[in-house]
Amino acid sequence: MKVNPARTGGFTRSTPRYRWIVLGIATFAQAAAGFFMQGMGAMGIHLQRDLSLSTAQLGLLFSAAGAVPLIGLLVAGELLDRYNERWVLGIGACVVAAALIVGSTAPGYVSLLLVLLVVGAGYCTVQPGGSKSVASWFDASQRGFAMGVRQAGLPLGGALAAAVLPFLAGAFGWRSTFVVGGLVALLGAGVFMGFYRRPPAQAGPQDGRPRASLESQLRARLGMLREPSTVKIMLSGTSLISVQYGVLVLTVLYLHDTTALGAGPAALVLVAAQGAGVAGRVCLAAWSDRARFGRYGCVMTCMAAVIAGMTALMTPLGQSPAAACILFIWLGFFGFGWYGPWVTYVTESAPPGKTGFALGLAMAVNQIAIVLAPPVVGLLKDLTHSFTPAWGLLVVLTAVALAVTARGERRGIGRGAHGASPASRGR
Repeated sequence: MKVNPARTGGFTRSTPRYRWIVLGIATFAQAAAGFFMQGMGAMGIHLQRDLSLSTAQLGLLFSAAGAVPLIGLLVAGELLDRYNERWVLGIGACVVAAALIVGSTAPGYVSLLLVLLVVGAGYCTVQPGGSKSVASWFDASQRGFAMGVRQAGLPLGGALAAAVLPFLAGAFGWRSTFVVGGLVALLGAGVFMGFYRRPPAQAGPQDGRPRASLESQLRARLGMLREPSTVKIMLSGTSLISVQYGVLVLTVLYLHDTTALGAGPAALVLVAAQGAGVAGRVCLAAWSDRARFGRYGCVMTCMAAVIAGMTALMTPLGQSPAAACILFIWLGFFGFGWYGPWVTYVTESAPPGKTGFALGLAMAVNQIAIVLAPPVVGLLKDLTHSFTPAWGLLVVLTAVALAVTARGERRGIGRGAHGASPASRGR
């Protein structure tokens, strides 16, 4: 009797090749769900003008979508450890789509903040859900490359959004960008729910596993916070995600105010920086599959490169239009590209059976920086009428994280902990 692939979850003898389909749809879902939020920075001039916003208020719009995930990512991680990521991620992306479409009718700034809170609640499932789906299909020798490709979806979606949304805002008003963002997110949800299947070894029901007591589950999860790898994950993640969102919020404004570039050309530089981030997430993550000093060594390289790039922006070099554009592309490559090796390091450091929670925990800590960084750098700019304090704060945060975690990494290599390449450990 001929087997119907639809009744077997799509698994046939070509299952090993299906992982590339999974990678493609997870990347597309990531790009689609993050399309609008990653493109908001390119609309900064339009939003400030049409809604009469200060730079701090503009930064708060970015933060609104990141407030709910402070708790929501932990909940999403637990759901992913218990249920099929196909539905957890898909339903979350549908919430993003519905909220954005409703947001197109928002009467003003406060209602927009509330809409973006709901967007953040839906988006909680997308990052850890997509990461877990890809990690479960690829072994350690290819996991870094696969995770890098998947994580490239975020800056890829951002680059496309930065190219499209300002044009829509200028031609049809800012409300049209919410509608388009919602439709793109809905398309991503439909593709993921329609095509994603778990690996055959995980395709069975999850409820058959014995449940540990609530006390032992809490103890195990709190114990993860004491692990050296968790400390490195949190410090590096919060510093680099602050850089990423600082670049998103300030790039167009900086180029417009400091180097006298027009709004259109400045937005194109942000597109180029996002494109560099796409390349960075793939290249740096693939490099981490083979690097002698492991995944975290690649993350430390990104921190050092970010410090150098932002320091250069604070010198007279940063006032030259050509030099500033090159520096923002550099910051795009390393300031966005770090996420590929970083999230792979998170999945490989997680205890067995707790990958979803580990991803949710790491990303929830990052959300603190996502919520705080945009309004803080915007407020610094408003108070000082200069971008230098904002760049300086981001440099200091990253330098402290690099110094602390580099010391711990050297100690770990000396003991043989986390020093080998994850690829070699997985073979």
